[in-house]
Amino acid sequence: MKPDRAGSRVPTGYFVHKEWPYEPRFKRVNGWRMHYIDEGGGDPVVLLHGNPAWGFLYRKFVKPLTAAGRRVIVPDMIGFGLSEKPVREQAHSLDGHIANLTSLLRQLDVRNATMVCHDWGGPTGLGFALSNSDRVRALVIMSTWAWPLPPAEFHKRIFPWRMMHAPLAGPYLLGKHNALAGRGMYLSVVDRKKFQDEAQSAYESVLPDPGSRLLTWTWPRWIPLDETARGFRRFEWLERELKRSKFPTMLVWGREDEVFDHKTFATRFKELLPHAEGPELVTGRHFLQEDSGAEIAKKINDFLDRIHERQP
Repeated sequence: MKPDRAGSRVPTGYFVHKEWPYEPRFKRVNGWRMHYIDEGGGDPVVLLHGNPAWGFLYRKFVKPLTAAGRRVIVPDMIGFGLSEKPVREQAHSLDGHIANLTSLLRQLDVRNATMVCHDWGGPTGLGFALSNSDRVRALVIMSTWAWPLPPAEFHKRIFPWRMMHAPLAGPYLLGKHNALAGRGMYLSVVDRKKFQDEAQSAYESVLPDPGSRLLTWTWPRWIPLDETARGFRRFEWLERELKRSKFPTMLVWGREDEVFDHKTFATRFKELLPHAEGPELVTGRHFLQEDSGAEIAKKINDFLDRIHERQP
């Protein structure tokens, strides 16, 4: 990667992998260059990743969903994957990421969409859905959250979480040594040998230098730990609006997830969305797509088929 005139990192080439044979596409969103893939036809399914992943996380979803007659859109959030990577922390806020996603999906005139939300793709995708309800048909929610407090117990620990994102330790561990895309993701799957052999390099290679890794240690600072947190009001809004939501919803969770454990977080979503199906439990720690991608894709297809059957 090379810096552009604004100081951001712009991918100079395309990612090549046998499991990612998709045409790269780009749109300008709020001044940044966003990468996405857009495959198939029919009602759109938008697959949203979190930190420190990118669209590759959903590689096992694309063919089953397109084969079922659905259009699949997989964006890379600004700062990740093949999208542009601002090197100023001010470029990254939850509201900013919601605005970037909104710009992309409006440019693509996405309507009747199913939003598949995981990790930071949860607050981001739900933020889009709740403010663009005329464009959204259904929600699939996986290993995420959408309320201010309490955060996961995991995020309150001094070690390793809060230390990793401290002013000096964050740039050193996650910036210089790419610890989150490397060791962090490795520890967050069940079949670690398979992940190491088939996927780990795909996450590390798109974050090749410290300047490209800023978001891996700055985005988590938006997780509210108390009422003074800068993201607190946005999460209050998400919780309030989600309670009013009538979107058909399915919850899918990894049985082994320790970051957002299903007993706490899936249960909380069920309280907010009592009409939601699930939680459907699958093999998986936090990055459950790595262990159960094809199974989750089938659950999404079946869920959307059921919605279609219920329509008059």
